[in-house]
Amino acid sequence: MLTTTLFDLGAWNWIVLGLILLVFEVFLPGVFLLWIGIAALLTGALSLQLADWPFWTWHWQVLVFLGLSLLTVFAGRRLMGAPDQPSDQPLLNRRSEQLVGRTATLAEPIQNGHGRIALGDTLWRVSGPDLPAGTRVKVTAVEGMELVVAAAES
Repeated sequence: MLTTTLFDLGAWNWIVLGLILLVFEVFLPGVFLLWIGIAALLTGALSLQLADWPFWTWHWQVLVFLGLSLLTVFAGRRLMGAPDQPSDQPLLNRRSEQLVGRTATLAEPIQNGHGRIALGDTLWRVSGPDLPAGTRVKVTAVEGMELVVAAAES
């Protein structure tokens, strides 16, 4: 029953699918379902035009839909701009990397290569040479979630 209903709808299947994908895009934004929905609408429009042609079977319709999906996704990426463009603030969401070059005082001594410093309102785990608490250190690098420090020059 379901298959006969789907075949009876013909080109309208693609239009309904396109509209469903566009509605999903509204509720699950990500600008990806938009392009596939547009491809489904284009396939539906093409199917309405070619419905009487004997070669226009569901096999060809699916192939055209897949091709149009690829084309619309690539066109959409180009239209929306590449996300790989350099930012004017490359460290905006990299808080630990923003700390490189800053100096701080050891809140806990560095023992066995690990200790803690206070920067702002946060205690950061640090690694470096063994130093007593209260020593001024400079952040030289970031390794994962740990800051690498060295004794600051006075």
